[in-house]
Amino acid sequence: MTLIVTGFQVSRLLHRQEDASTMDANDRISNSFKTIATWLERILALVILGGVAVFGLSSAQTLLAMSWGQTDTFYELIYRVLLLVIAIELVRTLVTHDLRAILELLAFVVARKMLKPDLNVIDIVLSVLAFVALLAANYWWLSPSSPQGSDGSDVAP
Repeated sequence: MTLIVTGFQVSRLLHRQEDASTMDANDRISNSFKTIATWLERILALVILGGVAVFGLSSAQTLLAMSWGQTDTFYELIYRVLLLVIAIELVRTLVTHDLRAILELLAFVVARKMLKPDLNVIDIVLSVLAFVALLAANYWWLSPSSPQGSDGSDVAP
């Protein structure tokens, strides 16, 4: 009887070691994929940053050649600057994976959309609603004095 119990215990021990080695292999593979994805995101961020530099120089040349007595030139300046800011915020989002960076990126996208001179009423209403949603997200998820406790539960007033 002792031999059977010992054999069963050895079998369980071997089974646990196989499970542990399988879990370790899965963890190593998962960590490897995460590392590869992180480095690919950083490479893409550098490519976007290079594009920002090239677009910025090209935009400066284009804007210098335009007539500054027209309001269209000023709109073009703001439009190009916001496009550069959006690209930089995208780089920051790819590198940091921070929720605040994502919300700021979305705010700049909505701001760029709202500064077009040929907006219709529905675009303005939707843009304002988008800003309200971004402000609410910032308040509820990122504000240190948000109405939720540190454990995610509601705090009584």
